[in-house]
Amino acid sequence: MSGSTTLVVLVILTAIVLVGILVFRPTITATRGGKILAFVALLVFPLLGSGMGIKAHIEHSTSTKFCLSCHVMEPYGKSLLVDDRSYLPAVHYQYGMVSRDHACFTCHTDYAMFGDMRAKMRGLKHVYKYYIGTPSDPIKLYSPYNNRECLHCHLGTRAFEEGEAHNKDPQVMMQIKNNQKGCTTSGCHNIVHNVKDIKDATFWKDKIE
Repeated sequence: MSGSTTLVVLVILTAIVLVGILVFRPTITATRGGKILAFVALLVFPLLGSGMGIKAHIEHSTSTKFCLSCHVMEPYGKSLLVDDRSYLPAVHYQYGMVSRDHACFTCHTDYAMFGDMRAKMRGLKHVYKYYIGTPSDPIKLYSPYNNRECLHCHLGTRAFEEGEAHNKDPQVMMQIKNNQKGCTTSGCHNIVHNVKDIKDATFWKDKIE
């Protein structure tokens, strides 16, 4: 159990104890201290616990394990373990170029509840499709992958700024930085999850730990 989860549980248990005191000794609210206790037990602690619970859940939902807990995401998780350096997510995951514990969220920072209001509404649509409807197969992005997701790590690094392919034509670097030339759609880094061929791939290891 993580530290934040432990704290949430502690707040909830404290609230239960305080409410229990009020239930078994209702006359305590006749005093000024009792009124303060009732206010804390019935309003402050529930609000505090709810807020902390939401925060802890949001933090947990950025984890790789959470993202891959849905059945439809299983092949995408496997693609992180493909033993082939041409697979972009696999290289980033296996060589520690992204946090393995937050690999999905690192490269999809605008996804569902973590993006703007439109992204949050899409997140609700995903919940509906997963539990009631039929998820698309394969999963498709709503819009072309934004170079921003690459640049928030690579921008300013020597490998990126001095890369031969990025500087061969003076216009290329500007186009990449302005999201006019897609990193994953211009023939340079175009093998991403490639889940349609996952059954024929060889893997670095059996599963994500």
